[in-house]
Amino acid sequence: MDCVLTLDVGSSSARTLLFSPEGKEVAGFGAQIGYQARTSEDGGWEIDADALTATVARAIDGIREQLRSRGVRPAAVAVDTFWHSLVGVDGGGKAVTAILHPFDSRSAAAAVRLAQRVDNAAQHARTGCVLHPSYPPPKLLWLAEMQPEAFRAAQRWMSVGEYLFLEFFGTAAASTSMVSASGLWNQNGNDYDEEMLTALPVRREQFADVATLDQPRTALRSPFRERWPELDGIPWYPALGDGACDNIGSGCTTQDVWALMVGTSGAMRVTIEAAAVEIPAGLFCYRVDRKRFVTGGALSNGGAVYAWMKRTLQLPDDAETERQLAAMTPGMHGLTLLPLFAGERSPEWRMDVRGAITGLASATTPMEILHAALESVALRFGNIYEILQKAFGTPREVVGSGAALLHSPVWAQMMADTLGHPVRMCMEREATSRGAALLALERLGMVRDIAALQPEHGRVTEPDAAKKELYLAALEKQRRLYRHLFEED
Repeated sequence: MDCVLTLDVGSSSARTLLFSPEGKEVAGFGAQIGYQARTSEDGGWEIDADALTATVARAIDGIREQLRSRGVRPAAVAVDTFWHSLVGVDGGGKAVTAILHPFDSRSAAAAVRLAQRVDNAAQHARTGCVLHPSYPPPKLLWLAEMQPEAFRAAQRWMSVGEYLFLEFFGTAAASTSMVSASGLWNQNGNDYDEEMLTALPVRREQFADVATLDQPRTALRSPFRERWPELDGIPWYPALGDGACDNIGSGCTTQDVWALMVGTSGAMRVTIEAAAVEIPAGLFCYRVDRKRFVTGGALSNGGAVYAWMKRTLQLPDDAETERQLAAMTPGMHGLTLLPLFAGERSPEWRMDVRGAITGLASATTPMEILHAALESVALRFGNIYEILQKAFGTPREVVGSGAALLHSPVWAQMMADTLGHPVRMCMEREATSRGAALLALERLGMVRDIAALQPEHGRVTEPDAAKKELYLAALEKQRRLYRHLFEED
């Protein structure tokens, strides 16, 4: 069949789906297997490499049985995983460290020490990544200092997707998309950044060979060849970054259509097809592929803020909460809130900051605190929107996605009002997997213009012009609170 099987490896599950040449999810196909990372009080966030391989294999088993029962053989396998992962592998192909997730913050002090060796602003302008524990460079320095035996045993450093290909094919495979988000990649040079490599106790040959990037694998090794005969002999494309795929899958394929994603975390991203790009301060910049960049801002605190409020406050059920929120006006609670429960990424990228709330009174209600919290996240997106707008102009369209926005039209309204721009909702159930499928279809030559294959869209939330000034004032109050708490002596 001229369809593409997708494998999405997220932070808590592995999912397989099937997509048609038109970019539509094929009903009746798919499997999802959950897993849990190991976390620790010191900021650890680890995944056992072999256990994750087994989890991913089970997800493939599930869809393989569906393929076999219907006599379907897909044209290719498209893979995406979370960005910024890191695992050390010895000369025999065995993982000698756990997979370190981007949420692992134990390298925060190493990031500070690394900033004494490298000019952070200059390297950000080249790599699109800051010296922050989310990224591999501080993790590499931390591993060298804290796990020296494992560090010495590691002959290769890989992303999770590379390791899965090593397991399934016997040789690792990496994409430009994945290495571009490592903090070791010069975005405009399309090659490793020599200054960053020199600042770390690593060698260039320990990372994916630039000459082999993006090349698919076709010959599964035993026992996977016997386990998945329908998937042997077809191209498996190296894992792409999930954020890049989400942009493509939600229809944000051009510079004038921006993605606004609010899940557990959040991001606002723009796809740019160009030979080179100037990277704005405060934002990230990676690559979708060799011809496309994806740049924007990331929040560690998106839907997680709503979830914390629901766990902590005495709130009514979801329907009643939504009804009461809809009746409230911006700032009526008199509160100013910084939703930095898990530190800050865009725009300042500080791990040392934390959430704060001011203006509480004896009459303050749980609903008012929730209202202020949701507004505060919208205001953080307002920061990112301003930076992107200054760099790339006003977008023609903003496309919203993520369970948090889909489940709360009131929150989507706050976003539109804060941005002063309509927000059109993407209704694709799995936009990330869809994006990976579209990019594979493009490489197969089955799609000439991925922008022509539009996703399913839903409601459009129009901004209330009367609220724009209220939110601008609230944004300035939030900025003043941030400066007072974290920037003033």
